[in-house]
Amino acid sequence: MFKLKKGLKNLAVTATVAMLPVLSQAEEWKFAIEEIPGSIMDAYAQEFKRKIETKTNGDITVNVYPLGSLGTPTEMVEQAADSVVHFANVSVGNLGTIVPESQVFLLPYTLPSEPAAISEMLTTSKVIYNDLGEDFASKGLKLHTMYSEGPQVWTTNKEVRKPADLDNFKMRVMVSPILLKAYEDLGANPTPLPFGEVYGALQLKIVDGQINPVPTIEEMKFYEVTDYMIWAGEQELVTTIVSGTDWYETLSPEKQQLITETMTEMRGFIDDVVTRFNQEKLEKIKAAKPGIQFVKLSPEEQAVFRERSSNTHAAFTDIAGERGQQLLQDLLAEVNAQ
Repeated sequence: MFKLKKGLKNLAVTATVAMLPVLSQAEEWKFAIEEIPGSIMDAYAQEFKRKIETKTNGDITVNVYPLGSLGTPTEMVEQAADSVVHFANVSVGNLGTIVPESQVFLLPYTLPSEPAAISEMLTTSKVIYNDLGEDFASKGLKLHTMYSEGPQVWTTNKEVRKPADLDNFKMRVMVSPILLKAYEDLGANPTPLPFGEVYGALQLKIVDGQINPVPTIEEMKFYEVTDYMIWAGEQELVTTIVSGTDWYETLSPEKQQLITETMTEMRGFIDDVVTRFNQEKLEKIKAAKPGIQFVKLSPEEQAVFRERSSNTHAAFTDIAGERGQQLLQDLLAEVNAQ
């Protein structure tokens, strides 16, 4: 079982903080993201930086570390747990070996279909912040917030409308046990690859397709080496922002409240960013590659894939145990109550 390292600890805050924005001493907060500058994650991190530095009159400086600066996304989370970095924004697909229960958000056809409903669930869910939060804490991680970057889209080298179209189809997925099972159940041959290797693998036909939201597809130029973009309606790209509990617990109540309040203020901001990025990036793809084909599966076509995904839900218990099964049931109850 994966065990997070506990070797490195941040120095405890030595001065008592009476109130904000006046802080006793200057300090740096490191914010690591798994995407490139100019991405959705970067937009979030830069706005968080602006808010924190403004509220503290510069006594706290937030430095942002983009894709590749500090290793793989999994390594970034390890570094957060060890207090080497103070915040890490990674997608749940990269948490599978660390917090298996988080893979509930990778189950196809599970989340609400409307963006507003997804946003509401990811920011206010008691199941997420009470129950799932405990699973993060058991691995030395403080779960601050979650948000979606929009619907996942398949970029492929052929048209896909039914499971049979995925026979012998190598679909790149993140390194996550549930994603491997999910795309196997949908009919594909799931192939885990590091994010930085995806473009080359598509170009060299090592894989036949990959899954990401529209902004990522545009930023990483995946459309250049595929012919189709397919909206199957099966998933959203859900991301998390975490800190190490060791570091977080050294903070004064005032600084902890500063983080909570700032991230609460960020909710409307990031929803608007996600909507804008998805629209603008899609237009850029159309302009850059007019011949690319767009396919949106009909409700009937989605239903066939949805039926296939029932096996994935059953396998989730094997991966995440009874605890994961209970989380899934409770989360579905929240979704259905909306």
